Amino acid sequence: MLRRVVLRFARDRKANVAIIFALMMVPTVFLLGMTLDYTLALRKREQLNAAADAAAIAAVRPAMLTQTDTSVVRATAEAVFAAKANLPGLSAVPTPTVTVTDSGLARTITVSYTAESINNFPGVLGKQTWQVAGSATAKASSAPNMNFYLLLDDSPSMAIAATQTDINNMIAATSSQPSYARNCAFACHEVHPNNQNPSSTNKDNLTVARNKNITLRIDLVTNAVKQLLVGPWSCPQSGVSGGVMQCMAALNNTTYKAAIYTFDYNFNTIQTLTTPTTAGTMIGNIQLMTVDHQNCVIYGNCSTDYGSDISGGLTGVNGVMPAPGSGTNQAGDTPQEVVFLVTDGVEDKLIPKTASCDPNATYPLPTVGTTQVRCQQPLNTAACTTIKNRGIRIAVLYTEYLQLPTDNWYNTRIAQFNNPSSSTGTIAQRLESCASPGLYASVQTGGDISAALTNLFLKVASSTASLVQ
Repeated sequence: MLRRVVLRFARDRKANVAIIFALMMVPTVFLLGMTLDYTLALRKREQLNAAADAAAIAAVRPAMLTQTDTSVVRATAEAVFAAKANLPGLSAVPTPTVTVTDSGLARTITVSYTAESINNFPGVLGKQTWQVAGSATAKASSAPNMNFYLLLDDSPSMAIAATQTDINNMIAATSSQPSYARNCAFACHEVHPNNQNPSSTNKDNLTVARNKNITLRIDLVTNAVKQLLVGPWSCPQSGVSGGVMQCMAALNNTTYKAAIYTFDYNFNTIQTLTTPTTAGTMIGNIQLMTVDHQNCVIYGNCSTDYGSDISGGLTGVNGVMPAPGSGTNQAGDTPQEVVFLVTDGVEDKLIPKTASCDPNATYPLPTVGTTQVRCQQPLNTAACTTIKNRGIRIAVLYTEYLQLPTDNWYNTRIAQFNNPSSSTGTIAQRLESCASPGLYASVQTGGDISAALTNLFLKVASSTASLVQ
């Protein structure tokens, strides 16, 4: 009997569409409900991932990077996540797992979570919620505490007029000077000008330049140091006064100190290591090297001109710098050490006759007495290597040595180091080799030395945070 009923139902064509539709409704409703709940869960996961991103980034901000108590860092990340993860449609606000990993100055933050998205069709899936999970990782290096040692060239070559206009004005202004200083672009500082008849009553070229308000290269260097240590500088962080160094210290929430030294034939201390603001008060003491008169650097020892020992300056500053630390705020750590060398790159110094000058120097070297010779050469980078081998970085600003094709001494003694151009010759190459990677810049005559020195400093001081995943 039952068999005949089933066969009759199977052969009956009436209402077949309705029957098929009714049969398909069950899986269709199941699929629609599952799709809707899954889509809503994915949306919640995207929102929670954004909350994890924000929490990870918040934990590597400069203010957090200086925080040595990792429980404070975790609490900060958790608070940011909680504020952004309080979303409708979740069974509860998820509690993230925050992992803090420090390696020297680098900090890595990982924020992970697991949450339950409430299903709108719990009966379809047989479960009340859909689990979602995710994580975000941010990594940043804190700006280290650093000590900056400004090593500035104050030798007579830095007395050249600053721009081509200044050079032209300087040549014109010295047209009535004694023959050795006449029509000269250099404002040499002499105690007793006129080497044929030295007298303090004669005006040296520096006095002429000051009377005519002619700007010299040494003035541009001084202004650059002022911008770094004194300002004014428009700092994006309100309430910060001073120069670029004070601004970056505030932005990076770190500590910077500065020292100022100059070099000529000596290594000269302007200001030992102190706060940038205190160092800035001593900038006025940066002065051109003083000579007695031409061919007489020191009174009573009149034989030849000299006055630029870059290697001696580097050796001197190396002697005052302690062993560098990592620059963290951890107990027992010390700041990193950084040298800023500003020079035109040519040494002009006395050396023992038994010592060696550059192989491409013009020989014979001018003799000085019975035991010394005058050596003019590009920087010998041995002193740079000694400093860098200690883990100390060197930033170099090359104020390009002006080509003087009409000057006989330049053509016979310097030109071979300054060709084919002041930007590409041996002088430039040696200075770039002296600098640590990425910390070399050059400025031509008339260029903006302040901007160049500031940009070099910003390269050293900048620190950023980034999302890893």
